[in-house]
Amino acid sequence: MLTKYFQRAKPILEKLEAEGYEAYFVGGCVRDYLLGRPIKDIDITTSATPDIVQAIFPSVIPVGIEHGTVIVRHEKESYELTTFRTEGSYSDGRRPDHVEFIRNIEKDLERRDFTINALAMDKTGHITDLFSGRRDLKQRMIRTVGNGEKRFGEDALRIIRALRFSSVLGFQIEEETFAAMVACKSAVLDISVERITNEMARFFAGKYVSVGINYLKKSAVQTVLPVFKEHPTLIEAIPQNMKPLLSFAEVIAFFHYHQPEIAINEWAKEWKCSNRTKRLASDLIDDIERYKQRGLDAIGIYQLNDERFEPFIRLADLLLDVKPSLAQLIQLKQRLPIQSREDLAINGNDLLALFPDKKPGVWVKHLLEKTEDAVVTGKINNQYRDIKEWLEWIQRETD
Repeated sequence: MLTKYFQRAKPILEKLEAEGYEAYFVGGCVRDYLLGRPIKDIDITTSATPDIVQAIFPSVIPVGIEHGTVIVRHEKESYELTTFRTEGSYSDGRRPDHVEFIRNIEKDLERRDFTINALAMDKTGHITDLFSGRRDLKQRMIRTVGNGEKRFGEDALRIIRALRFSSVLGFQIEEETFAAMVACKSAVLDISVERITNEMARFFAGKYVSVGINYLKKSAVQTVLPVFKEHPTLIEAIPQNMKPLLSFAEVIAFFHYHQPEIAINEWAKEWKCSNRTKRLASDLIDDIERYKQRGLDAIGIYQLNDERFEPFIRLADLLLDVKPSLAQLIQLKQRLPIQSREDLAINGNDLLALFPDKKPGVWVKHLLEKTEDAVVTGKINNQYRDIKEWLEWIQRETD
């Protein structure tokens, strides 16, 4: 029986079929359905060309129309529709130089990367499986569709994807497929870094990351990855019992902790990370170092904001001998007199009013920080009158 996610998308298939075209659910959504895993995105393949799809559906976004892909909006959800196609050569190692739209689902499935992704399901739940994908799902095996070197030569990112699937699913990589990965790994150097970063972030977040790490080390694919290729000993920092890190900021912080001479800025630059990722990695390193030095003191807990609680716990679990629990952190944070600067009973404007002889400047920020520390550590109550008297006293002391 189709799950609710497929039921919601089923009218799209029915509408295409009513117009005389074939349509199937395809790829990862079918794979995850058969595995009983959560389904994130529903992808559809059809014999209808993009112009026909645009004519049939009222809300269509032509995201990759030259390659046969559009987004159909249906009941406030987005569904990627791709026309059955065959592909020419991949001179850029990423996209085919040209595609040919076809009416044959079999030929379309031939072009896909792995057997477990070359599965198509119709609206009744019947599955087209030309390459023994269901057998490989049962055997927990990652195998290319056809010749591995050809598949990886078309798009070397598939090498990283094979590693990612081993980490996320805990599957083994079939011997010939693995040999092709090793033979073709140098082509990874020609892939855009952003694509590699996206896949490797998911790799390190995998439930079975230790399985993926084993294949990463065995294949030596890390020798063609940013930063790792310049620092060959970096891979040794990864333990055999590696646990998932759910953001790339955590990954950067993990490796920076082991080799601090590789700056976080270098990681962010080489892997083309966002400023947010870079800041989070830096903050997490500060959190770890502060905890090593001072344990769970009030200031440390205060500075560890809610967003970083779980990433900090995951890193501490891998990096430190004595580690706190999430329940501890939450309990200690809730006991603090304030949770953030916004909770202070005084603000910058109040300081300017209290000290009218002083011009606005960095002193306001410094004084607010001192006030935060005093309130958090219990030196003064978070009451305007108490803070005012304390500020006037420390001001007299410094004059």
